[in-house]
Amino acid sequence: MKKILAIHTGGTISMSQNDKGEVVPSAHNPIAAQTTILAGRVQLITDELFNLPSPHVTPARMLEIQQRIVRAEAAGIDGVVITHGTDTLEETAYFLDLTLPNTIPVVVTGAMRSSNQVGSDGLYNFQSAIEVAAADASRDKGVLVVMNDEIHTARYVTKTHTTNVATFRTPTFGPIGLIAHGTPTYFQQLIQQTTCDIDHVVDGVYLLKAYAGMDGTFFDALANDRTRGLVIEGLGAGNLPPQTLPSVQRLLDRQIPIVLVSRCYNGVAEDIYDYQGGGIELRKMGLHLCQGLNGQKARIKLLVGLSAGLQGPQLADFLRTAVS
Repeated sequence: MKKILAIHTGGTISMSQNDKGEVVPSAHNPIAAQTTILAGRVQLITDELFNLPSPHVTPARMLEIQQRIVRAEAAGIDGVVITHGTDTLEETAYFLDLTLPNTIPVVVTGAMRSSNQVGSDGLYNFQSAIEVAAADASRDKGVLVVMNDEIHTARYVTKTHTTNVATFRTPTFGPIGLIAHGTPTYFQQLIQQTTCDIDHVVDGVYLLKAYAGMDGTFFDALANDRTRGLVIEGLGAGNLPPQTLPSVQRLLDRQIPIVLVSRCYNGVAEDIYDYQGGGIELRKMGLHLCQGLNGQKARIKLLVGLSAGLQGPQLADFLRTAVS
């Protein structure tokens, strides 16, 4: 019988709707009490690590989850399920994907409807996640996100709708697998990536989104000793308004690594355009074009790389693509 560790961290999946229709945190997590799911097929071990709405989850909390999983794997656990709020679920999942050895199945899930709302999806997603974590086929696939009968990779999944139960999607590539009648089936194989075993997380890694007419104001605000790194969601294939360039150069002069991704929903950042502020100029200036990640994921990757002590060519190689 497989031993599955369920780590509960809070979020809508653990909340209830009050008399006013407001979704609020519960004193007792109703999902954590569901210890008999798949009884006779798995041994479910429950750990209520913390109970936070996902906007309250920090990289330090993500590291706390990672360290709990490392201890569990050393103790012989067969798989892990993490329940998490959906707002920052993709960031926690990707943090774990970058910092765990990716051997035993690690599955992150959540809910879009609280436990006492009509059509609540939390218990069903939790059961599906346990099914995936207990499957032999889920080993060596990196951290997975299971929602709404779909299996996504932590690397590429993103939240696409504010309230819909089908909010989690993988743009361009689609889900890696599906769940039918409680059985996970995989249709794609994820390319392995470099992982970092870190014991702390640095502060001062920021994310900015480019927009028409943007100038250097926000970049200048980051030109200080507290700033460790910056990710920019650039325009189109990875371009910036020319008014930003002097300020961007001042950050580079301070040896602050800058990662450029696209703000577009699909596609990757590329150095295609050779005009002032175009991707070709930005690459020559020293920006790292990261292909395949959105802004919030690229920030997590930069944060992990800096926390691992990577710098210079090593950091550049780590940041270049989603699979480095």
